[in-house]
Amino acid sequence: MAQRAWKPEDRVASRALRFLRELLDEYHPRDFAIELWDGTHWDPEASQFRRFTWRINDPSALRTVFASSRQVALAEAYLYGQFDFDGDLGAVFPLADYLLNKHWSVNEKLRLGGLLLGLPSHTSKPAAGAIELHGGVHSKQRDRQAVSYHYDLSNDFYRLWLDRNMVYSCGYFQTPSDDLDLAQRQKLDYICRKLRLKPGEKLLDIGCGWGGLVIHAARDYGVQALGVTLSERQLGFARERILQEGLAERCEVRLLDYRDVEGSGAYDKLASIGMVEHVGSSRLREYFQHAYRLLRSGGVFLNHGIGRAGNRPAPQRPTFTDVYVFPDGELVPLATTLQAAEEAGFEVRDLENLREHYALTLHHWLRRLEGHAEEARRVADEVKYRIWRLYLAGSEYYFRSGKLDLYQTLLVKNDVGRSGLPLTREDWY
Repeated sequence: MAQRAWKPEDRVASRALRFLRELLDEYHPRDFAIELWDGTHWDPEASQFRRFTWRINDPSALRTVFASSRQVALAEAYLYGQFDFDGDLGAVFPLADYLLNKHWSVNEKLRLGGLLLGLPSHTSKPAAGAIELHGGVHSKQRDRQAVSYHYDLSNDFYRLWLDRNMVYSCGYFQTPSDDLDLAQRQKLDYICRKLRLKPGEKLLDIGCGWGGLVIHAARDYGVQALGVTLSERQLGFARERILQEGLAERCEVRLLDYRDVEGSGAYDKLASIGMVEHVGSSRLREYFQHAYRLLRSGGVFLNHGIGRAGNRPAPQRPTFTDVYVFPDGELVPLATTLQAAEEAGFEVRDLENLREHYALTLHHWLRRLEGHAEEARRVADEVKYRIWRLYLAGSEYYFRSGKLDLYQTLLVKNDVGRSGLPLTREDWY
């Protein structure tokens, strides 16, 4: 019987499948399917429920991705439609970790390299969706560019998947079944209780986003609240909400860099919720020093931010998040943050890791975004939708796996030897 004469496309698909079998020979359990551009299908391992299907739409993408030493190359193949992942996108990340961290022997590299050389090498890719920033890193000018790139994308886009108060930070869940709106209201109230806000006190929210905390604190706790942001779209949204709530006499939001906030000892309480990630390790001491100057004696500062797990080394090259999501963002270990706070003069009074709460929050955000996929593509575009879908799914995975943490740190300007705080935390709960 004559052997089948393979078409050129078939030979490429056959070689690609051989490469993938070699690549994943030791990856278990393989709970996903692979589908090639010509319809070739490789099912999951027999005992495994299919969590996703990896669709390889462009044969040249395999060579482009796996011949590259850039971590971001794998993400870019998805962003530009060369790869698709149908199903549970979060389940892709254990596979990505395996591929990025496996140490291949010389013989394995030779075999894989030989198979790659038989695949097409040319790939056409649309213009990148990343921004090129100008100016010194963490200068005021450059920070405004970075913030605008991320937060000024579109209020309508964020409205699709955030809660009704547009709170873009970790929620606080009493139970895993809490819905997103409830979890975010509970978070805002938890912050106010931790700060022990009292009527008439002056609160500054550094990086106030769409105004959720300052509105909640002014309305429910009777404080005089000022929020600052570098995002013009957040500013407009927050000011409109303040007027709708009738809080203009007690609540204000300004377009202002935190370094330009004036008033030595002018504030009783400070909050920074999800902003410290933009500061950078080289500026952390300056950040805490300025916060210290703004607080009155005995004032309290709640600093809420993501930290890289202390046993996880810093990335040696730019990551997907660095390039496409948070340019100039930096996640540092908790010890680095606390050292900078203490060197600025703060006393650390309380520390809480809300890692599991952020995983739950991100799960809600991702499902809501995916549920509004078509509208998100219209409001932004296909690449932006893919960027945010990948970012949310990856973040959920990293919080669940303990690679990232979310710390709320309560700091006191204790310059007279008396903190003024109660002996217990009972009033928080």
